[in-house]
Amino acid sequence: MSAPDTACTGLLGGTFNPVHLGHLALAREARKAFGLDEVWLIPCAVPPHKTTTDLAPDADRLAMLRLATEGDPALRVSDIEMHLPPPSWTLRTLDALRAAHPGRRFAFIIGGDTLTQLHTWHEPLQVLERARFVTLARVGYGRPPADAIRLPPPWPGRLLADYREAALPDVSSSGVRERIRRGEPIDGLVPDAVIRYIGEKGLYR
Repeated sequence: MSAPDTACTGLLGGTFNPVHLGHLALAREARKAFGLDEVWLIPCAVPPHKTTTDLAPDADRLAMLRLATEGDPALRVSDIEMHLPPPSWTLRTLDALRAAHPGRRFAFIIGGDTLTQLHTWHEPLQVLERARFVTLARVGYGRPPADAIRLPPPWPGRLLADYREAALPDVSSSGVRERIRRGEPIDGLVPDAVIRYIGEKGLYR
């Protein structure tokens, strides 16, 4: 059954290296805060803003995401960026999604730290024209002033109108990887099915 005309699909991109409970909380809380019908998690193949040296293979990151979202019909996994030319520019991704799903409305989910960095993205003004951008920051992060968003009007005002805060877990993929390297447990930080997968595949050792 097709989504109603009023529906809007959330998009959450990242390396998901590995996916952790913070990612899942961000997706679920953004869905509630912005009235999204579902959220698609999109792992990037070649991140343009990160120099991760221990990026797990695409197939493993996809498998972990699918394990993490299994049983939640509001969360889906899209491998679209893994079929596009590198690097994984958001503009290219949004154009491909709009071509594949004509008529569907998209909301791109970002965190508070990303909001003030949008001007560094590839063709940021074109990106902002392609989808609604919604920001969900951790409670206490602090709503940035309009002049901290280094984009021309009307974008600072529009972006801040879609700014919310939520109680999100304080966990990072880099922190999870470091704990694995040190042989420390990652229970409570990563879904149990993903913990088992990491152990079976020997990832991040």
